Amino acid sequence: MVHRLVVSYGQPDDPAAFDAYYRDTHTPLAMRMPGLVRYTVGSPQALDPAQATPYLVAELDFDSEQAMGAAFGSAEGKAAAGDVANFATGGATMTHFEVTEVPVSR
Repeated sequence: MVHRLVVSYGQPDDPAAFDAYYRDTHTPLAMRMPGLVRYTVGSPQALDPAQATPYLVAELDFDSEQAMGAAFGSAEGKAAAGDVANFATGGATMTHFEVTEVPVSR
């Protein structure tokens, strides 16, 4: 099973500064968290242009909710979580869930 943390970042005051900091400082911090098995990021686009979207979405996968909790309880996890305030001027929303794969039949 996979337990996923989704971090949605709001529009930053300075997108170029956000991008550089996220890439060069925050991502390396987050990648050090113990138990992290997958880390993906993307800039979402709304299907309906009238809908607001986050500036950036990050997905961090762990083997379980317990593994995620242990990661955030570690020194590396505390450093990554504490770093968010250094660059996320548009705010950050974090949600997590157990991933359930739904078989696709055609």
